[in-house]
Amino acid sequence: MKKNRKIIQPDIEIVRHLSKTLKCDPVTATILVNRKIISPEKAFVFLNPSLNSIRSPFSIKDMDVAVNRIDTAITNHEKILIFGDYDVDGITATTILYDFFKYLGTDVSYYIPHRSKEGYGLQTNHIPNHALPKGINLIITVDCGSDSHDAVKAAHKAGIDVIITDHHKISEPLPPAVAVVNPKRRDCTSGFDNLAGVGLAFYLLICLRKHLRDKNFWRDRQEPNLKNICDLVALGTVADIVPLVDDNRILTKTGLEVINSNTRPGIKAILEVCGIKKQLSTHSIGTEDIAFKLAPRLNAAGRIDHAKIAVELLTEKNFNTAKEIAVTLNKLNTFRQTCEKEILEEILLHLNENPHLLENKALVLSGQGWNEGVLGIVASRLANRYFRPVVLISIRDGAGKGSARSIPGFDLYEGFCACFDDLEKFGGHPMAAGLKIKAANIERFQRNFETIVEKMTAPDDFVPELLIDYELDFDHISDKLIDELESLQPFGPDNQEPLFAAGNIKVASSTLVGGNHRRMLLTQPHGKTQKSINAIHFNIETGKPLEENFDQIIFRLRWNRWNGSKTAQIIIEDT
Repeated sequence: MKKNRKIIQPDIEIVRHLSKTLKCDPVTATILVNRKIISPEKAFVFLNPSLNSIRSPFSIKDMDVAVNRIDTAITNHEKILIFGDYDVDGITATTILYDFFKYLGTDVSYYIPHRSKEGYGLQTNHIPNHALPKGINLIITVDCGSDSHDAVKAAHKAGIDVIITDHHKISEPLPPAVAVVNPKRRDCTSGFDNLAGVGLAFYLLICLRKHLRDKNFWRDRQEPNLKNICDLVALGTVADIVPLVDDNRILTKTGLEVINSNTRPGIKAILEVCGIKKQLSTHSIGTEDIAFKLAPRLNAAGRIDHAKIAVELLTEKNFNTAKEIAVTLNKLNTFRQTCEKEILEEILLHLNENPHLLENKALVLSGQGWNEGVLGIVASRLANRYFRPVVLISIRDGAGKGSARSIPGFDLYEGFCACFDDLEKFGGHPMAAGLKIKAANIERFQRNFETIVEKMTAPDDFVPELLIDYELDFDHISDKLIDELESLQPFGPDNQEPLFAAGNIKVASSTLVGGNHRRMLLTQPHGKTQKSINAIHFNIETGKPLEENFDQIIFRLRWNRWNGSKTAQIIIEDT
């Protein structure tokens, strides 16, 4: 697919000042300015992320109310239920609250609904079917609850208080809970809108621990070091694809340090199942490992079976037991990949037979009995492939459940709001959302959604854009520069790994590896000299003849670590 290439042009004077003050390469300073980090003070915090630099979470609306109600529950020995979501964000948020309350000796349990049988969030039937029989006094939701109005009313009627902690978009009136801790509520000015559900749960624990400290609660027991649970905060934050800037960056960076210390049996076990253990001497766990190895296996529990399996893994203290659970998750993930492949192939065949569908601004497709747990992944693949919003709906017994993924130029949640009359229920983010719909309404929704997408977008929104940080000649590449680029990690949304451009590239040698990857030695003439560098281009079209020259390549620059040594390597993004 054709992409618009755009080289970012930051203010040269700001770049020079930052480079001189930080004593860093101008390339590094340029990247920082491109990320809107323009002052030396802000750059120092960015390059030296520390838990000491996080903002005070006490400013989050209703946080004090939530903490006081939880304190009452602890004091009165009430039964607490943690109610979570079935994705990695919800799983990790559930785990950190559950473990913390267990450490306090509280009577606590957790509940995560079955994705296909129960659906998302706290619902009315959970009160008589689960909370009342268990004698629950207080329900704390994590990563859900913002639209659970009827369920909160049912709980209140049954004498059960509810505290909502959530980061999804929320509309008014708010659910009638004791506390609604959601930074996206209109009257919350804390500025924590980008927190993942697990980040919000972590901040609840920071405030609760401080509240208990002020009451001398910890005089007879060791106060827990919350840094130790940042491994789970990092997992949920990266998996939920929230911006990796400000507090999210600090929490993720700290969490990766904890993960690399190899302490939690569940994470250690799943790393071993992924085959990462053997690499640890030369490989530090990073955001890519979470996104492409750990998160898919943890998510597989909720997509194929039940998410409680993942919570069991993360709460398990015995490594051998954790290893057994990790093996189970790995098998579920393999089955998930099979389901995903089958649905994707069915859709691609359908689009091949009905090419007119690709003339639409959005793809709204439905199928009988599709596995609802993998629809989000398939929708994401299609959105990347055709670069337009995609909604996939599984139909069973006249009812449809769907997942949607979008592109940067279109807000899915707002689009669904505009199609309110067509839908039974919906929720989510600008880039990812879920819905329920009557099968009879799908065709009408398809038409209305297409109209909304057309109204809310411009033609350029449907052309992917490659934002290039710097035109980097090979002779500028140095060990110091690559080290500085590593200091910009962890990479993710709003702090993408830097992209570079270089022209007049010659291929000195080339070989295929892994079936469809090409390893090359590239050179770039520069005056009377030329510098060579190793490169790899993933997922190429092997049927095309190899070009001997490239007018321009777009690439990332990294260390390639192997057998205790490291060499410079570029990863080609586009040619």
